[in-house]
Amino acid sequence: MNNIRTRFAPSPTGYMHVGNLRTALYTFLTAKHGGGTFILRIEDTDQGRKVEGAVDVIYKTLTETGLLWDEGPDKPGDVGPYVQSERMGIFKEWAEKLVAEGKAYYCFCTEERLEKMREEQIAAGQTVGSYDRHCRNLSKEEIEENLKNGVPYVIRQKMPLEGKTSFDDLIYGHIEVDNKELEDQVLLKSDGMPTYNFANVIDDHLMGITHVLRGNEYLSSTPKYNLLYEAFGWQPPVYIHCPPVMKDAHQKLSKRNGDASYQDLVAKGYLSEAVLNYLLLLGWSPEGEKEIFSLQEMIEDWDPARISKSPAIFDPLKLRHINFEYIKALAPEKFLELAKPVIGDELLAKIRDLPLLCKNLQPRTEVLGEIPEQIAFIAGVPEYDNDLYCNKKMKTDPQSALEALQTLLPVLEAVTDWTPETIFAACAEKAAELEVKNGKLLYPLGIALAGTRSTPGGGTDLAVILGKEETIARVKAAIEKLG
Repeated sequence: MNNIRTRFAPSPTGYMHVGNLRTALYTFLTAKHGGGTFILRIEDTDQGRKVEGAVDVIYKTLTETGLLWDEGPDKPGDVGPYVQSERMGIFKEWAEKLVAEGKAYYCFCTEERLEKMREEQIAAGQTVGSYDRHCRNLSKEEIEENLKNGVPYVIRQKMPLEGKTSFDDLIYGHIEVDNKELEDQVLLKSDGMPTYNFANVIDDHLMGITHVLRGNEYLSSTPKYNLLYEAFGWQPPVYIHCPPVMKDAHQKLSKRNGDASYQDLVAKGYLSEAVLNYLLLLGWSPEGEKEIFSLQEMIEDWDPARISKSPAIFDPLKLRHINFEYIKALAPEKFLELAKPVIGDELLAKIRDLPLLCKNLQPRTEVLGEIPEQIAFIAGVPEYDNDLYCNKKMKTDPQSALEALQTLLPVLEAVTDWTPETIFAACAEKAAELEVKNGKLLYPLGIALAGTRSTPGGGTDLAVILGKEETIARVKAAIEKLG
């Protein structure tokens, strides 16, 4: 196929599940690798699940991740509308066409009759819910009488009663089923709304979709899709069924189970590019050992045949690793821009050298959401035990720390050019004068300023980040605490 056309067709249910976003990515890459067209279609026929504002979430997510669509509700092409609820007249027309050709039929069975049928199936140990084809061979007179009297109906497809239906999937290979296992599926419901399967086939054909990517839970439905294509005399698309995204070996990833959506991950401080990169590898294997891909590199290297058949286990540690690589690679000014809203206005007002703080934070941050914990000391020194001053390597203890801070206080007060270099030089000069290692003085300074061993930068950087006035105040407080 020269003109590849793929579609991402989400339902507006309020959030973007990471499995949905992975499907969008794979669908986008399949189109773009082949120089084709990526279409966005909103499938909103299930009005009961529709959430206000969810369409905007879909737009925002795809835009943030760079999965820009060529045609969609806001980018109309020649095959719209691109919102399924705006296409209702189309589905009834095609369903009626199948009825006229004897490939589908009106089913007037009431819910009471269907319930009784299910009870009898249970009693007989048969497959429950499989329609018994009661209305399949109604006479023309019976049908006309029911329609004349306004009896509610659905339209069902006449499935073949013998033989097999087969299809080829790019991932799972050749698959076939016995037609006797397929019930006469409903195409049009009694309220005139199409079923999911029917609407998909009609829309995909009319929109010229050449490749369909979806979860492997639809493998069992694909014979029904193909029989519809066959009934209309249409060419079916290339099928690419993807393995599910699992929480573990037994549970699928699910928002209902508290698992993170794309929005949740971004709110925690994961970068959009890193999430997309991780989802690429969640069920797909590159040829080499490379793990970090720009979107353009994904397009160039994409081969859907390398999608795995096995379920993909969501690994938070792997996602953190990839996110860390992206954060390290950020330009310093970009990291500062991303860090500011995470730091918050209250702490920003206390920071005297934000670029220096961010320079120290960037190589220590795996997820932006970790920043507040790393800089909590800026708001105030937490309660800590004096044993924190003990350091075997520096040969320090509370008593030597007290002497070090008492020695450093006048040195710091005398510094006029308050920069890391100047402060360090002054402290190093004093250490040389005392014939001790620099760390003998600087390690206690870091503890005094932050109240913790884990800090974004050493004592001299912390002094500049806090400013001279705050630094002097904290050193004095530490001397009093130690004394």
